[in-house]
Amino acid sequence: MVVKKHGVIIETPTEARQAEPGPSVLLLLVVSLSIAVIVMALVWFVFFHT
Repeated sequence: MVVKKHGVIIETPTEARQAEPGPSVLLLLVVSLSIAVIVMALVWFVFFHT
């Protein structure tokens, strides 16, 4: 619900994004951490695996 205070429109973050959900921070963390682990495992297998 849009509220006006002193001529300024006050909205919640969801209203300001037009109710479009943003990316989940947890999902972003899990994806980036998974990619980092995969890259490190590939580097280890290529260079240090005998």
